Amino acid sequence: MKLDAQIRATLGSLDLDVELAADAGETVAILGPNGAGKTTLLRTLAGLLPLDHGHIELDGTTLDDGAGTFVPPERRPIGVVFQDYLLFPNLSALENVAFGLRARGMPRTEARAVAARWLDTVGLADRHEAKPRELSGGQAQRVALVRALATRPRLLLLDEPLAALDQSARVELRHELRKNLASFDGIRLLVSHDPLDAATLAERVVVLEHGRVIQAGTFPDLAANPRSRYVAELAGVNLLTGAGRGDHLDLDSGDQLVAPGAGSGPVLAVVHPHSVSLSRDRPTGSARNAWPGTVDSIQLLGERVRVRVAGVVPLIAEITPAALHDLELHEGGTVWASVKATDITLSPA
Repeated sequence: MKLDAQIRATLGSLDLDVELAADAGETVAILGPNGAGKTTLLRTLAGLLPLDHGHIELDGTTLDDGAGTFVPPERRPIGVVFQDYLLFPNLSALENVAFGLRARGMPRTEARAVAARWLDTVGLADRHEAKPRELSGGQAQRVALVRALATRPRLLLLDEPLAALDQSARVELRHELRKNLASFDGIRLLVSHDPLDAATLAERVVVLEHGRVIQAGTFPDLAANPRSRYVAELAGVNLLTGAGRGDHLDLDSGDQLVAPGAGSGPVLAVVHPHSVSLSRDRPTGSARNAWPGTVDSIQLLGERVRVRVAGVVPLIAEITPAALHDLELHEGGTVWASVKATDITLSPA
């Protein structure tokens, strides 16, 4: 199973020209600033917007060639999870999930039975008859997801599936969404503006700016060699992995990271570059995490300087040009990197 698309479409002032390929079992994150063309890209794939030129082929079948071939949305083997979920307010959770099955010709009784099984798999066995207004944000997201999966699509499109949730709910649902996506053996495309979504949910990232692919690769690839200011800001987070041990993490690199609330089990720790402090000597302040390292690279970004520190715990720091001058940093030089425990964001792995 494979997606092969060359998409050229114009919508208002947006001129979209994107080549995209993905394989079965792969999650690809589509990132980009507002107006970059992310949602328009999904709309063309779903058949909600026809191509001007190009082609969309899924598993060897042409869905749109910008000329005489156009498969309408309801006949495409594609499932969509919209940003605001678009659940039918007058239908129960069960009937919402059954709707797509019935639209494809499945008898009502069978569709309800299949929908019930899907809801049970995501922990909603006791919410079959609940209306959307009676569901929490996380529950609504799960209903929208299984509604898309129940039709057994070959391609799953997710448009900002966590955007409608508050921050605390996003941490929990991101972990749950990752598990649910792992059970789907088709192709998954995830549109998001959150780099943590891309880092934790996708194997590969495609970055759009002004309707064009600016950069593509793994998240570490983007962080190591950003090709635009947006990519540098987007991919510049430090992502550390380890096992929670109460108030700290045993990092996979072999060191420890003090982080209250780490709990137990696999954990992802996110540290923004502006939260990393650099010093020539071991810090004596309040930071409980400090490691020696070597300056691997220095990159000027306007009013900021991005410093990549190699060591037992490799980190990216952002400092001012004045701090760079005062610290007399240079590539190959020694430096200490420190992070306050309160500046660390944790998420289940």
